[in-house]
Amino acid sequence: MKLLNTLLDLLYPPRCAFCHRLLRHSGDRVCADCLSHLPYTGDLAEHPKISYIEKCVSPLFYEKSVRDSLHRFKFEQRTGYAGIYAGFMVKCIDENQISCDIISWTPVSMKRLHARGYDQSELLAREVSARTGIPCVRLLEKIKDTPPQSRTKNARQRQENVKGAYRCCNLTAAKGRRVLLVDDIVTSGATLRECARMLNDAGAAEIQALTVARVRDII
Repeated sequence: MKLLNTLLDLLYPPRCAFCHRLLRHSGDRVCADCLSHLPYTGDLAEHPKISYIEKCVSPLFYEKSVRDSLHRFKFEQRTGYAGIYAGFMVKCIDENQISCDIISWTPVSMKRLHARGYDQSELLAREVSARTGIPCVRLLEKIKDTPPQSRTKNARQRQENVKGAYRCCNLTAAKGRRVLLVDDIVTSGATLRECARMLNDAGAAEIQALTVARVRDII
């Protein structure tokens, strides 16, 4: 096994999940420089109020190496990054005293899932679940294949873009539960708001949200 790992390191040298520079040790996943200088949200972890959501927190700001890393995660098959991000996310929910009964996620459409091969938010939710022991349950499905939110110009367009795009597919699991809704990035909060609205209509007792990163200024 040690020989195999050595050969794999020669063929695919380990790189930092954020700056993408080569790492000295194969066991490392984030370089020391990034661990020291990532754009941590700190006291600004909580996103301004999003309707239907009690609290939304993120450990990192969506900028520089974090933005590049999340792009690779979403579009370049770097699914292993989910476990790295989850470490930051779990620390963030502990620091912000987030508690819940179940974990779920904002889903991609079936068309997007088939094209990409995975749902990045589901990967994150399951990694957070594995680290906390809180059950991860599919509660939502995306029933409209909407254009990416990044193509919209403002908060109003973002809200209109996702309106009616989701539905709760597990009413029994949602009803009366405190749900932690997981996504990769929060900008205006439109996607999380629409998903939370569906869970609220399904009878969820409380909805909180967790993402890897958030923007500094609301779009």
